[in-house]
Amino acid sequence: MSEIAKSDPNQSTEAVSAADIEIGAMGQRVGSLWTDAWYDLRRRKLFIGSAVVIFILLLFSAFPQLFTDHNPRDAGACQLMNSLKEPSSSHWFGYDVQGCDVYTKVIWSTRNSIVVGFSTVIMVTLVGGTLGLVAGYSGGWIDGLLSRFADIFFAIPLMLGAILALAVFDTGDAFTVALIMAALAWPKIFRLMRGAVIANKHNDYVVAARALGGGTFRVTVRHILPNAIAPVLVYVTISLGEFIAAEAALSYLGVGIQPPGISWGLMISDAQERFLLASHPLLFPSLFLSVTVLSFILMGDAVRDALDPKSR
Repeated sequence: MSEIAKSDPNQSTEAVSAADIEIGAMGQRVGSLWTDAWYDLRRRKLFIGSAVVIFILLLFSAFPQLFTDHNPRDAGACQLMNSLKEPSSSHWFGYDVQGCDVYTKVIWSTRNSIVVGFSTVIMVTLVGGTLGLVAGYSGGWIDGLLSRFADIFFAIPLMLGAILALAVFDTGDAFTVALIMAALAWPKIFRLMRGAVIANKHNDYVVAARALGGGTFRVTVRHILPNAIAPVLVYVTISLGEFIAAEAALSYLGVGIQPPGISWGLMISDAQERFLLASHPLLFPSLFLSVTVLSFILMGDAVRDALDPKSR
């Protein structure tokens, strides 16, 4: 390609660059990290399978009325005469101890789990990612101050801190659960982003951008952030499942989502004492919780492998 460029001085560098991207040394397509990662993900069966499961769960969360004709909060939705009835063709998951349809409650419980998981991840990413970007790029006393501030939250175990905080507030709504978990979990994103920024800010393309007069904001957003976001994206994908599991654990302990709210953790807590008498009220919410957490973890593993050039 260099010989072609020399023989035709009128040829633009953009055309040469495009051709170089299109045809590599071995005659294969060579693109950016993100292009190659997406191409790799589309060939991974685990990624496709987990993405399909997550898409179905998102549909459950957004439109539960499409999958069940009943709302467990409606008056008369639960009848004690149906208490602990076994699954049947008309009620696939049977009834719980209060005579509520387990299938309906499982479908509607998806909304709180998804809302808590995504809300926590969004808040953690915005706070931890922004502070990590500032600390890594600025260095000096700003980096030291923000790092010591993050260390304070690192010293607080997530579950223990969340239990204590939720016991104090005692609101039992999804947003409060997400807010408290985000307040305790953001330092992990901070550490990841800070380390990635420090590793990238002295690269040649960053130095060249500064030499061409690029301001701090432009250099960080246009040049450093796109190359430092990969490890954060991997952690975010995996942590979605972890936050959903944490919400279920908190609800199980009685400090997370509280009645009249609906949660897989609450369903498991209500069903545990009668497990030997009837296992289906505990089995189905546990199965949905496990599949949800596993799907996000598998997707995170696939994203990590795709974004790591050394693994390909």
